[in-house]
Amino acid sequence: MSATAEQRRLMPADIVAMKGRVPVVCLTAYTTPVARIADRACDLVLVGDSVGMVLHGLPSTLGVTMEMMILHGQAVGRGLARALMVIDMPFGSYEEGPAQAFGNAARLMAETGAGAVKLEGGAHMAPTIAFLVARGIPVMAHVGLTPQSVNTLGGYRVQGRGADGGRLLEDAQAVAQAGAFAVVLEKVPAGLAARIGAAIAVPTVGIGAGAECDGQVLVIDDMLGLFQDFRPKFVKRYAELGAAAAEAVAQYAAEVRAGRFPGPEHSFADEVAP
Repeated sequence: MSATAEQRRLMPADIVAMKGRVPVVCLTAYTTPVARIADRACDLVLVGDSVGMVLHGLPSTLGVTMEMMILHGQAVGRGLARALMVIDMPFGSYEEGPAQAFGNAARLMAETGAGAVKLEGGAHMAPTIAFLVARGIPVMAHVGLTPQSVNTLGGYRVQGRGADGGRLLEDAQAVAQAGAFAVVLEKVPAGLAARIGAAIAVPTVGIGAGAECDGQVLVIDDMLGLFQDFRPKFVKRYAELGAAAAEAVAQYAAEVRAGRFPGPEHSFADEVAP
């Protein structure tokens, strides 16, 4: 669909303008059909590096490559007409310095059509964010639990409790001041997330960070219940598609083995001779 006055892609400035007015709705997507569904309801669609775990069976996000992000970003882009597409910069694609980050961010945006990139890290990433923004790359920041740093954080633990709360507040302020148009807060105590939201001028988008954030994001496969053995506290399951799919597959297998599928209604008659 081409952009028109009535139907156009949202831009980072539109997301910033929602702060304090309209909650920002965000879900992940990795494929065209899912992107089309998400586009109907979401303001942001995130092509997350969680794709490595969700679709590729990797144990963490650390093995995700630029090529994987580009492939899935292209697929998602084909399914969006309105939502802003943000694409994750994978581990190792930006940490070396601003020049490396710019080259890879520019490639991600040029090859996928994404409207922005997301990268993890607090105050130490502020110079890189400022470098990117100054060169036309909109950046969504991500602080708190940063999955690409899980090995140094000691696992998937809540971040910002006790004395660490002040550091996380400083991280969020630093990335916002550097020019990030939004800040993801992951696995942060709700009270701290509220204080961070009040202290910065751009929207906070929470995942496991309470109701006072300016928006929320979830991995779509989690909220649809596609994984039976993964039930984090911060995920509300809005459907149980995993159980429904398992039941459907079992029914299909039973009907094939019993000779009930395909039936006449699923078959083609022989051609009638003239």
